[in-house]
Amino acid sequence: MTNVPDEHRRGAPLPVAEAFDVEAVKRRLAEAGGGYEVVHDSPGLELGVYVLVAPEPDRQQPHADDEVYVVLEGSGVLDVEGRRIELEEGNAVFVPAGADHRFSAYEHLSVLVIFERRPG
Repeated sequence: MTNVPDEHRRGAPLPVAEAFDVEAVKRRLAEAGGGYEVVHDSPGLELGVYVLVAPEPDRQQPHADDEVYVVLEGSGVLDVEGRRIELEEGNAVFVPAGADHRFSAYEHLSVLVIFERRPG
């Protein structure tokens, strides 16, 4: 995971608007064989890009926050608590906090991850 710049850390003043180059992050992660990188972090919200490249398995564990995945590129299956959800570019799926989930049946899959960060 890439370090979040100081100006994007929780507690810092929020900019009126902020642009991030999701395509460049996606490309960089794909060239590295996959991974996750935070592109924005503010109170209540984290946005990240997650790239999976076969044969590497998805090793994520259940999260403490609700999340939405938006498929940017590729296709695959998201297994959520025993339910299989087929996904392709342009699809989105909500996963509640604490749900056991992971991606499978992909060759190359890039998703935008949106976490609702609950106050701790």
